[in-house]
Amino acid sequence: MNFNEFLKLTVKIENLTVPAETSQFKMSPPYRGHLIKEQKEYIKNARKSAVMALFYPNADNETEFVLILRKTYKGVHSAQVGFPGGKLEGNETNEQAALRETEEEIGVSQNRIKVIKEMTSLYIPPSNFFVQPFIGFLETTPEFIKQESEVEAILKVKLIDFFNEENVVTKNVSTSYGAQVAVPAYKLNNFLVWGATAMMLSEVKDLLKTAIK
Repeated sequence: MNFNEFLKLTVKIENLTVPAETSQFKMSPPYRGHLIKEQKEYIKNARKSAVMALFYPNADNETEFVLILRKTYKGVHSAQVGFPGGKLEGNETNEQAALRETEEEIGVSQNRIKVIKEMTSLYIPPSNFFVQPFIGFLETTPEFIKQESEVEAILKVKLIDFFNEENVVTKNVSTSYGAQVAVPAYKLNNFLVWGATAMMLSEVKDLLKTAIK
């Protein structure tokens, strides 16, 4: 999609109702309900984080958005693909945290980012976080600078590839109770994106498609 066309959609996106959990569940792992039930007590004290689905024009004025590949470390999200973002600090709002973390992780000044939509928050059982996603955009092509301590690679995903239904696939993962389960995933830039990020992407995708109609 040409970025000028995307900009025209932003006004419609601002006024649309988000698809919410109905959309997220399309890409939900089948064992998610079991994990949430298992962690019922933990959810009451879940930590808060926020992420940014950031859209921008590439050098050819095509619409892209950015994902990051996290470093390998001792943690549940090691070497996974996700949105730039992270946990809230101090008295930050969700939006402030999403903007700050985006700037820290991919080097884009938060003053350049125009936030257009708050999406549906999502609970992540493995890390006990409630994450709040936002949609934002840049009016010009960014020069990304990755945070070396946390980001292994920056992935620039074309919107046209994201919309391609052939890139909705399945991935076999090991569950906490030892079984191998097929989960829905997106194949983007030769990486498999699944779990919470795929669920949030599903809502973004449905919202954009509604705006295009």
